[in-house]
Amino acid sequence: MDTSLFRISDAPSFSISDAVTNPPNGFDRDESKATVKRLTKRFQTLQKLMWAERKQRLLVVLQSIDTGGKDGTIRSVFGKINPQGVKVHSFKKPTERELAHDYLWRVHPCVPGNGEIGIFNRSHYEDVLVVKVHGYVSDELIQKRYEHIRNFEQMLVDEGTTVIKILLNITKDEQKKRLESRLNVPEKNWKFQIGDLKERAHWDHYQEAFETMIRETSTESSPWYVIPANNKKYRNEIISTLIVETLEGLDMQWPTPEEGLEDIKVE
Repeated sequence: MDTSLFRISDAPSFSISDAVTNPPNGFDRDESKATVKRLTKRFQTLQKLMWAERKQRLLVVLQSIDTGGKDGTIRSVFGKINPQGVKVHSFKKPTERELAHDYLWRVHPCVPGNGEIGIFNRSHYEDVLVVKVHGYVSDELIQKRYEHIRNFEQMLVDEGTTVIKILLNITKDEQKKRLESRLNVPEKNWKFQIGDLKERAHWDHYQEAFETMIRETSTESSPWYVIPANNKKYRNEIISTLIVETLEGLDMQWPTPEEGLEDIKVE
């Protein structure tokens, strides 16, 4: 699979209406499932290597509209990885204490350290998405925040963190199906919130906000990938491939063992 197809290389001309949401014709679910299984085994090895070497850091940012599949992606792609080296942070509505600081204050302590993979389930981008859609801050401040974010992420990259940003792209009809599933399946009722419908009413505004976000913040060193996410199997295959390719590109090495191990005998 060519993951470069989903990387935003010409950010200023990006149009979300042109972004793919479905798999190609002839997509084979069983074949895709087998591919993800193989990729997961490779991912497990690479993650062990990363944890052992303790030199690299990987930050994966997940954004989407409600029901876009952030939780499902974390379970399916990262769920079988050693939890010691993977940290997931969910950024929900800011607390009173968090609101008393700048918007990046709660984010920076959550970035991964050496040997770690950090996953942001929502992120600092909420402060140019939700606040933009609802007009909580001025357009002038939003514009400044794009620059803040570019600089923040460039600092992370300069200090040794590899950053991958993923927008899970679904259609409005697919969101409708997923919301109805939450209502119709008792085991999923807990996921449904009345506020989801209020946010759905702002669908077009969110699409515009996503588009501007990507145009303003997809850079060579910290790129956005817009992943078709109507089909969960296809979504998982793309992201699994992307993560494995990224880790393989870090040129990681197993730590050098202590000298004299060949002479040791365990009695």
